[in-house]
Order: sequence, then structure tokens, then C-alpha cells
Amino acid sequence: MEYANEGLYQALAAMMGFIFLIVGVASVLLIVSKWVLYSKAGEPGYAAIIPIYDMIIMLKIANMPWYYIFFFCIPIVNIVFMIIALFNFLKAYGKGDIASFLLAFFFQPIYFLYLAFSKNVQYVG
Repeated sequence: MEYANEGLYQALAAMMGFIFLIVGVASVLLIVSKWVLYSKAGEPGYAAIIPIYDMIIMLKIANMPWYYIFFFCIPIVNIVFMIIALFNFLKAYGKGDIASFLLAFFFQPIYFLYLAFSKNVQYVG
């Protein structure tokens, strides 16, 4: 038995598969780049694959208290604290300008790869 919308379902399944592929690749790139960035800062690289520990190490590199992790659980407040943490994280690598922040905010996997594998970028604390 053939359904009237079978072609539509197949198209939606193909689109979802493509989206999952893109998100998966971006996630792997972000994990690899965070692993290298954490190692540059003298922290364990494996922290990039442990969810909450990852944020604690990011806050540590950004010179922010570890207990700020609790602010990430509050809606709207979490967005503000993530922006602050990301900006401070970039400053720890000498990239504290607004252009770097915007690049990292909108193209995080790509920009973090640049930070991780660029010879010009070093951890400055």
C-alpha cells in the first residue's frame, strides 16, 4: 500500500539526516579543538568530552569562579553568563577583542579550530 505523502516523508528524513550529519561533524570539531585548547592551558584535554567538567575547566581558564556553573542552569541568565565566559576564555588566549568574540560566538567550531592549531595563538592566562 502506498501513501500519498511518502515522497514528503522521504524528503524530510533526508533533510534530518543531513542536519544530524552537520551537527555531528561540528560537535567533533569542537571537541577536538577544545581538547587542544585545554592542553595549551595546562589542563587535561579529556575534559572536553565530560559535559559538566568541560564547563568547569572553561571557567577556570577564563579566570571565573567554578560555582558560576550553577548560573548556566537558569534560563536567560545562562545566555549572559555564557557570553561573559566566552569573552573571558578568548582573553585568556590573547583574543579579547569584539571581532574575535563575534567569530567565536557565531562560528565556534571553526574559530576554536583556528585557536587550537594556529602557531600565533598561545595561552596567556
